[in-house]
Amino acid sequence: MFTLISRGGANHPGPQVQREAEAPTPVRAESACGAKDLRAEQSPHQTPRMHTAPHRASCGSTMPLPSHLLPALVLVLAGSPGWAWIPNHCRTPRDNICNFVCDCRDCSDEAQCGYNGASPTQGTPSTCDFEQDSCGWQDISTSSGYRWLRDRAGAALEGPGPRSDHTLGTDLGWYMAVGTHRGKEASIATLRSPVLQEAAPTCELRLWYHVASGGVAELRLELTHGTETLALWQRSGPWGPGWQELVVVPGRIRGDFRVTFSATRNATHRGAVALDDVTFWGCGLPTPQASCPLGHHHCRNKACVEPHQMCDGEDNCGDSSDEDTPTCSHHLSTNFEMGLGLWNHSEGWTWSRSASVSEHPAWPRRDHSRNSAQGYFLASVAEPSSPAFLYSPELQASGPHNCSLIFYHYLHGSEAGRLQLYLQVDIPSAPQDAFLLRSRRGDLGAAWVRDRVDIHSDHPFRILLAGQTGPGGVVGLDDLILSDHCKPVLELSSWSPGRWAPVPRHQLTALWPQGLCEPGQLSCGDLCVPQEQLCDFQQQCDGGEDEQACGTTDFETPTAGGWEDISVGRLQWARRRANESEGPGTDAGGAAAGHFLSLQRAWGQRTAQARVLTPTLGPSGPHCELHVAYYFQSHPQGLLALVVAEGSARELVWEAPSSSSTWKVDTVLLGERPRPFRLEFVSLVDLDGPGQQGAGVDNVILKDCSPTVATKKDTEVSCNFERDMCGWHTGHLTDAHWRRMGSRGPGFDHTTGKGYFMLLDPTDPPARGPGAHLLTQPQTPAAPQECLSFWYHLHGPQIGTLRLVLRRDGKVDTLLWSRSGTHGNCWHEAWATLHHQTDPDTQYQLLFEGLRDAYHGTMALDDVALRPGPCWASKRCSFEDSACGFSSEGPWTRQANATGHAARGPRTDHTTETAQGHYMIVDTSPQALPRGHVASLTSEEHRPLTQPACLTFWYHLSLRNPGTLQVHLEGAERRQVLSISSHGGLAWRLGSVDVQAQQAWRVVFEAVAAGVECSYVALDDLLVQDGPCPQPASCDFETGLCGWSHLPRPSLGGYSWDWSSGTTPSRYPQPTVDHTLGTDAGHFALFETGVLGPGGQAAWLRSQPLPATQASCLRFWYHMGFPEHFYKGKLRVLLSSAQGQLAVWGAGGRLRHLWLEGQVEVTSAEEFQIVFEATLGGQPVLGPIALDDIEYLAGQRCQLSKPSQGDTAAATVVPATVGGALLLLVLLVLLGLMGRHWLWKGGCPFWDKTTAVAPGFDNVLFNADQVTLPASVTNNP
Repeated sequence: MFTLISRGGANHPGPQVQREAEAPTPVRAESACGAKDLRAEQSPHQTPRMHTAPHRASCGSTMPLPSHLLPALVLVLAGSPGWAWIPNHCRTPRDNICNFVCDCRDCSDEAQCGYNGASPTQGTPSTCDFEQDSCGWQDISTSSGYRWLRDRAGAALEGPGPRSDHTLGTDLGWYMAVGTHRGKEASIATLRSPVLQEAAPTCELRLWYHVASGGVAELRLELTHGTETLALWQRSGPWGPGWQELVVVPGRIRGDFRVTFSATRNATHRGAVALDDVTFWGCGLPTPQASCPLGHHHCRNKACVEPHQMCDGEDNCGDSSDEDTPTCSHHLSTNFEMGLGLWNHSEGWTWSRSASVSEHPAWPRRDHSRNSAQGYFLASVAEPSSPAFLYSPELQASGPHNCSLIFYHYLHGSEAGRLQLYLQVDIPSAPQDAFLLRSRRGDLGAAWVRDRVDIHSDHPFRILLAGQTGPGGVVGLDDLILSDHCKPVLELSSWSPGRWAPVPRHQLTALWPQGLCEPGQLSCGDLCVPQEQLCDFQQQCDGGEDEQACGTTDFETPTAGGWEDISVGRLQWARRRANESEGPGTDAGGAAAGHFLSLQRAWGQRTAQARVLTPTLGPSGPHCELHVAYYFQSHPQGLLALVVAEGSARELVWEAPSSSSTWKVDTVLLGERPRPFRLEFVSLVDLDGPGQQGAGVDNVILKDCSPTVATKKDTEVSCNFERDMCGWHTGHLTDAHWRRMGSRGPGFDHTTGKGYFMLLDPTDPPARGPGAHLLTQPQTPAAPQECLSFWYHLHGPQIGTLRLVLRRDGKVDTLLWSRSGTHGNCWHEAWATLHHQTDPDTQYQLLFEGLRDAYHGTMALDDVALRPGPCWASKRCSFEDSACGFSSEGPWTRQANATGHAARGPRTDHTTETAQGHYMIVDTSPQALPRGHVASLTSEEHRPLTQPACLTFWYHLSLRNPGTLQVHLEGAERRQVLSISSHGGLAWRLGSVDVQAQQAWRVVFEAVAAGVECSYVALDDLLVQDGPCPQPASCDFETGLCGWSHLPRPSLGGYSWDWSSGTTPSRYPQPTVDHTLGTDAGHFALFETGVLGPGGQAAWLRSQPLPATQASCLRFWYHMGFPEHFYKGKLRVLLSSAQGQLAVWGAGGRLRHLWLEGQVEVTSAEEFQIVFEATLGGQPVLGPIALDDIEYLAGQRCQLSKPSQGDTAAATVVPATVGGALLLLVLLVLLGLMGRHWLWKGGCPFWDKTTAVAPGFDNVLFNADQVTLPASVTNNP
């Protein structure tokens, strides 16, 4: 069975585990519990004040914690900085530079050391997050095209790199990266640290890396020390998604050393890799002190070390003076450098060194004694059915003293790895049973871990070390140190195997009863339960044996519910009797003799936090919850938390809210999770701090965790979230989650404006996952077609994608609906028709997925409703998810050009302006649609309108005449409302028709072919909005943006203009009233400039393409609301055409919160767009720029208006003309190039790179007369 194994506290009671009988009297092996029987005992020592727990995950050794917990963890066990030895004016000797210790008050001696500054408190982390600089890391790559650079996601136009850094979890954070390399030759990009010095034995190096989907051939982390280069870590894939943590333990390094991180690419692996948050934990040696605390050892170099660090095989002083004392010379140490020494009887162990074994990925890369690949150790890959044994010589404890054994063990590569330490005592006329004193199980990481046992015995004894592991695993031993009170009996009589009873192999071969079952299976009666059905919350055995050691426990039995301690540091979890342990004095049930899980001291030398894990669990259902009783006392800082571990991911799901000396009870919703996952209690407490310090856990109950558990609410898909979440539940595939929120501050629901809704904020709480899931339980269809309607809210200058997915078992998910980017500060209704199969047993799930592909803004859901029957036609259709229910007669198809091999059509869609976007297209070439023939595209039925509306759509016509695009409305009768027969161009154009329909209606698009080769008609982005259609490029923003595009442009940072009103609550500052109505109910377009800075340069609001004009007037009202003394915002008007961008008007930030009028007269000899650009004039500052009442008067010159009262920088009329000769010359060159391409290609000229760069215009920036352009204007929008 899975068991909780005590590793023995320093001086507090602990249990004897897996022991059925007491030993005969004269013999005793004291455990930390103090009972005088065959148990292990440890001596007192202080908990580590200098070694704090990590806040992120590692493979089998640490957990990730949100960044807001890091300061607390750093302070938990921090000791006195000891500034008495640091002069005020610091001139640091070279030997003290980059040694992980601040010798100067400002830590200037630790700057640019691969980290920027160490903490004055020894043991706290030295970190480089690359936010300010590269911290001294240097690229030493030999390939000019494959090198490391400091980069950030917001600076990349596209590519396979991470969309966010790890530090901030957004696109504003920085990291080191090496991009893709398209050469065929192999290349290595190498990043090297500065010269570092003197790493302590406890040193750990942690970093986060990200590998793009193309992958790399190999990643390596190496340490160069003197003439030796150690491979700390090496991997060739497969690569997981997102940021992955790497933890390595360099150990004690004397003198200078460097660390290098290298990526190898080849012809099949393009090699895009990123590196972030490099942290050195516990690497500094102790600093000299004038005097040491009582009982501590004063080293020759004046450093202080704790008593238990003496003679332990590690240089804790830094000058080895703790290992060469007279006492240490009497210890019996076996480091395996010259063989097995006293431990010369073994079975199944291999005497080896790292340099001799390279093919096993989990094999130790260094020994512990020398910390070198040339050093020797014992290792084994023995399977559970045949464990490896190592026997000590026959020993005798001298006098009344303890015989202590310090040993270093290695468990890596398999969760089934196990090392057990047994004791056999030679008692006359008594059975020589082997008693288990220690047991370690699991994957403890690629590092040597220290442990110690103290033994009292009046009779001779021997120690047995048994190792076993699973596939891919290795168990190792090194540095077995017997104290000076352990005397071999070799000189008295020779060792004889016959004197000792055989080893109890039945205790080693299986964790579960196997009987006649295969290894790993549980035998219960005639049934063999496979391992994947153990702890799956569904009982297979009649007696429930397969679910007995699966987390639920009151800790009264030694199996402890399967919880097992995997701590590797100075703290551990151990099962303790309440009246023998510090704490409340009783267990959670009030019994003084009861047991609970208690935080205790331990002998490990690595990270301080204590960790205890369940066996592998799952799958669980959405109602799964954990009930727990706990006590937690820690002043002033500390941690008691519950973590869910799923593979390499760790999710913090609960944290003790406050310190308390009495038992408290709490409930944690675990929810639906796939198998495998494990639960983990993590704690970090300074047990030597002031007052009562400690932590304990009791009465753990996993309730309603079976996936088959159902409630009435599970069928409640329709939900307004006022009472609860109905049948919806949050997914747990990532650390980002939907949260049910009440209306307050900037958040308001749709139902009442004061109720509840579901909210996803991509940065609060901090998250690193790709998105969040909100889903239903499996549902049975009520009809062949069902309509799901809901209200959504997407708001912010940079917000990601919201998707609705239909999921069926065994089938690919069906994307029903999606929206990206801001849709204004208001709620929108959407709906999707669910098409079900005829099989009545087929169930489905609905899933709302919020993607964290942008980080400034929020997304929300409310008022979900499900009814039988199909939905009305959608008011908005981008063709990104589907054809939106349109039916076609003729060769209409939904198309994207992601592969670049589409026969014809625009290179990009209008929605996303990328080749990956979709649109509808009809080929009007004679072979596809003969001259005069019609291809029709008909929508589903739209619901009747209560007021006039405007139908807008974007169309793209080929350069060659495609014929005519006709728009018809079908209701009680069919009527044509628009006909477009002009030749095409390079840009998408806006079409609009006014609609009045008091009954259901459809829209029909008809393409009448002209019989011309290589011609087409394309459609995209249909929208039905209330109110009449506005004039081109004119808008009062009362019903929306009127065709003005706010699509974020990656080259400018990916930010968008937004749409709001003064009365609508917002998390961003905005005008209190609009200009159109002059009230808080009026609407306007706005942009919050505070998000600009390193991650973004500007945001554009673009009109539809407008025809050439000799003189037209653009009038608008603008508003700038910046704090006093900050005039940072800039509003600029650009004309964008094939010639580039022409700046024609500009205004700086305004102190007063007033609407000001602006106007500009524009002239263009060719088709153009008007662009309102919001940008910065200096450093970022919180403040909005707003626009209202834009009016474009085609063919009319501007009339000079009187400046606004008190406006010292009134808007100015600026002529915007480009020299005719220049325009004519450029036009002739373009036409010549197109003609040449036509003659050379001999076909349709659609795919030449010069034909269309969305939205169809060039990117050269010109300056109008009398307009000065700031340096911040980009030339590559």
